Amino acid sequence: MTNILPHRFDVLNISMADRLAVKSILVIQAKYIGDVILTSALMRNLRVAYPHAIMAMLCAPGLRDLVVSQGIADIAIGFDPRGGGRSLTRRLKEYSSLVAELRRRKFDLTIDLTDSKTSRMLHKLIGAPMRVGYDPPEVPLKSWESQPANIFAETFGQGGAHYLYRYLSPLRALGITSSEVTPRLEPTSIGRGASTQILAQSNLNAKAFVAVHAGARFEGGCWQPERFAAVIDEVYETTGLRSLLIGGPDESAIAQRILNVAVSPLASVVGKASLETLTALLADAFIFLGNESGPMHLAASVGTPVVGLYGLTPPDVWGPVGVPYRTVEPPLPCQCVAPHLCKPNNPGGVYCVHRLPVAKVAQATHELIEAVRQQGNASVNSPSPGGDALILPSAQDRSRLQ
Repeated sequence: MTNILPHRFDVLNISMADRLAVKSILVIQAKYIGDVILTSALMRNLRVAYPHAIMAMLCAPGLRDLVVSQGIADIAIGFDPRGGGRSLTRRLKEYSSLVAELRRRKFDLTIDLTDSKTSRMLHKLIGAPMRVGYDPPEVPLKSWESQPANIFAETFGQGGAHYLYRYLSPLRALGITSSEVTPRLEPTSIGRGASTQILAQSNLNAKAFVAVHAGARFEGGCWQPERFAAVIDEVYETTGLRSLLIGGPDESAIAQRILNVAVSPLASVVGKASLETLTALLADAFIFLGNESGPMHLAASVGTPVVGLYGLTPPDVWGPVGVPYRTVEPPLPCQCVAPHLCKPNNPGGVYCVHRLPVAKVAQATHELIEAVRQQGNASVNSPSPGGDALILPSAQDRSRLQ
């Protein structure tokens, strides 16, 4: 392979012979499900540019099955950079074992999307000939830290503020012309079978129910369960659409609070459905209603329109991609509802979403239902005649990514 020593932000001019020489690529993406879904667009473009390379992803252990079953990567290697109650000795042993395994695989190209102190150390120790990293990092380096990359991607890309463009930025650094930049996942046959069974048991029909996710990664990101129940009941009363609660095992208490209050017929698979099954269930939903979270991005990736509830996190940075949507935000300036709990300027430590009124969320939900019904199932991914808002990379955005 040609020895390439680029300047910062130079677009590499890599020959086809050099591309064909790349046999293995590792993407370090150890963040959350929403990040992995957005990263799938990067992976799809890398497959086109490096057709003979094995694609691997270093990801959270719980996302390995999703990454492989969806074809996001050929190999998924679990890595949890958080302590999780493990002793320092055990964590160092796991870290050492992981580095040894990654070095053994002799990757030709590594891309660090996690952009943390730990991921940068891994990036350096793996020792691939081509190493893509962000310059400058999202969080400035400490005086004693170094950037191990030798190919530099712009921190937030060139397409806009959305994190999608951050995760696509390495393409331009590698001189790759992007082809399709909208994340798209497809339910597996196993997932579809499980979804069909669940819907039958719940007396629900495909494309005739609202998938509701009332949880979030942070407590402050969860809209009040009683308010979700109120919107669920209103939607059923006015449209006849029943709702299905989705979520992980740690969200069972939230789901139960909704079940205790709602008066409309309501089903729940919270804590009972794998990510593979959940992907299919979300594809079968008419719309999705929920907090800004991984399931929201999963719903968008399978083409399901989204009503997303936001607090301090801006929708233009973490909004749904590629589908009709409505986002609801609290009015500003903020009138704090949790002055003793909130952490200013920390999206994961504030309770701004609690200020969203039921009427505003119900209105957004009704608007989206009506817009989707007007479009019809065949054109659910196209803008509605009424100007339905979409986050879709424009032709100009695409050219910026090239």
